Amino acid sequence: MSSDNAAPDNETVWDVVVVGAGPAGASAAHAAACAGRRVLLLEKAELPRYKTCGGGIIGPSRDALPPGFELPLRERVHAVTFSLNGKLSRTRRSKHALFGLINRPEFDAALVDAAKDAGAEVRTGVAVTRVEQHGPAVPDRRTVAVVLSDGETVLARAVVGADGSASRIGAHVGVKLDQVDLGLEAEIPVPETVAEDWAGRVLIDWGPMPGSYGWVFPKGDTLTVGVISARGEGAGTKRYLEDFIARLGLAGFEPSISSGHLTRCRSDDSPLSRGRVLVCGDAAGLLEPWTREGISYALRSGRLAGEWAVRVAEAHDAVDARRQALNYAFAIKAGLGVEMGVGRRLHTVFARRPGMFHAAITGFRPAWRAFTKITRGTTTLGDLVRTHPAARRALGAMDRG
Repeated sequence: MSSDNAAPDNETVWDVVVVGAGPAGASAAHAAACAGRRVLLLEKAELPRYKTCGGGIIGPSRDALPPGFELPLRERVHAVTFSLNGKLSRTRRSKHALFGLINRPEFDAALVDAAKDAGAEVRTGVAVTRVEQHGPAVPDRRTVAVVLSDGETVLARAVVGADGSASRIGAHVGVKLDQVDLGLEAEIPVPETVAEDWAGRVLIDWGPMPGSYGWVFPKGDTLTVGVISARGEGAGTKRYLEDFIARLGLAGFEPSISSGHLTRCRSDDSPLSRGRVLVCGDAAGLLEPWTREGISYALRSGRLAGEWAVRVAEAHDAVDARRQALNYAFAIKAGLGVEMGVGRRLHTVFARRPGMFHAAITGFRPAWRAFTKITRGTTTLGDLVRTHPAARRALGAMDRG
């Protein structure tokens, strides 16, 4: 073992330690391992494990997957039914698949396997309590100490925090949040006759509370049914889910899982690093503010975090480490940050006028085409506004009310 990979007392020092084995963490570990570095991926749960998530895989998610990765798809979506709080339903169809649907336990486990195949070492059932960049646990200025709940300390040249929306690593970095929403979801097993009615089709319902919406995502013999709205509307959100399930005729079926989750969007000035520690995915507050879609943001930011963590690990002083971390932040802001900016504007307008959105996407062909291009991955929200003057003018008009 070279001196670069050993502390003074001969304790192993990993090049990159990734905390959290969701899509962001597994992608970061895969990217760093593919660069030939010694990578340790830590996960507090045992895999596979359930996560509250619709499980939609849009084009940007598919394009950010490791080479050769086989998606464990449960359904391919060719049709979307839109409704406005249960009314004015209209179904739009496409000859080509719009996006795919997965179960998160299978998807996340497959991503972790891809990271293992690339050379990362994985430890599950391991909780991280904190990271330290100074103090007696840190042997030198090139090293970060990752302290586990059992008292063990793991040393690394760089750390990637991908430990979810309530991230301990995010707290260390100082992540600041701008928008917090509550998502509630039920996994509902249904008979074959009901499942057939939903095959290849999803439902998106613009909800009764500002900025809220609901969804039905079919996955074989199970329907994933959920709603989301601003935090602070817990009772209203629960009532919306109950009413939504009832009017769909699904109240008589017992959910196999009922769960809830807070989604958190970063503020524009929120940091993405501190010293030799980077954050990505939900831990960094990276998700689309309007739809609260997070998988594509997790995969894309995770891959970038893994690539830049390698450069941070190679930095021999604090100045170079800071430079590499700033480059990571620039890469995030130039891509995902631009998309989030457009998403914030859309969310603000949608919260005021959901009926206008419904009318546009169900009755205005360019709006439907934009939806299909975004879901398939041939464009993004940011690219759409930047390259299409009509979209830019429309968004500006909506901003002005």
